[in-house]
Amino acid sequence: MVIVNRLVEVMLVPDQLSKVFAALADPTRRDLVARLAVGDATVGQLAAPYDVSVQAVSKHIKVLQDAGLVRRDGTSHRRPVHLDAEVFDLATAWIERYRRRAEERYQRLDAVLAAMNENDPEADERHEGTAS
Repeated sequence: MVIVNRLVEVMLVPDQLSKVFAALADPTRRDLVARLAVGDATVGQLAAPYDVSVQAVSKHIKVLQDAGLVRRDGTSHRRPVHLDAEVFDLATAWIERYRRRAEERYQRLDAVLAAMNENDPEADERHEGTAS
């Protein structure tokens, strides 16, 4: 899909992120993603370790497909499921943006605390007395 303008892009990104995070909210789907990170597998192979039907695992795969996390190539019933790692870049970029902001806040707090300690020479003595 070609994004025509910035407004359309802004509207699509949160929707895609919501789908990715909703798909990964389920522990079974997270496990399926972890297993697919090792290599492609058929739905039957993915269903084998679970005490659920192949149809139930197929439903999980469908949710992962709708989120863009996996794809199935070909037309055979035994077609393998493939992990699409590019979608993780979107989620990673979103998480990284907020991780950086949090890190910047912690650095500012460290600077304030350091400045407070520089202005209060007795702070080091009080701190040494409590560290045992």
